[in-house]
Amino acid sequence: MATNPYAKFLGDRSPWEVIDETAGRLKALLGRLGDDGVEREPAPGKWSARQILCHLADCETVFAFRLRQAMTQDHHVIQPFDQDRWAFLYGPCDAGTALSVFTAVRRWNGMLIACLTQEDLAKQLTHPERGEMTVQTVVETMAGHDLNHIAQIEAIAVNV
Repeated sequence: MATNPYAKFLGDRSPWEVIDETAGRLKALLGRLGDDGVEREPAPGKWSARQILCHLADCETVFAFRLRQAMTQDHHVIQPFDQDRWAFLYGPCDAGTALSVFTAVRRWNGMLIACLTQEDLAKQLTHPERGEMTVQTVVETMAGHDLNHIAQIEAIAVNV
């Protein structure tokens, strides 16, 4: 079984609780940052809060596809993507739109996740770079990924 690189961010928190609360936390952070703060990079070459929000919107869309493919195919093989190459597309994207996309797709994913049975969560799939995993691992990855990026945005917000 593959190790989950985002598990360290999740700790003993319930992935379902994290998934449920992330959109609200992001909205509050966006409000704290304001127009100027959302564009500030924490260090040269590091993503701004706006870019992180764009990344989260992209990833939520990817997670939507991965979950649905995993649930409807036998032993689905995940298609990885290069997040840094995708980030080149974020120039014209605004933080509010990214948050709206994330929120809508997260609500859609949350409805699916809430209906998954233990059998569904145990369903096997493969990530070409991370190996064999289960749908449960994907759900935990979503939550840990959220917490990682929330912490990055919170660090930016501290200095606003």
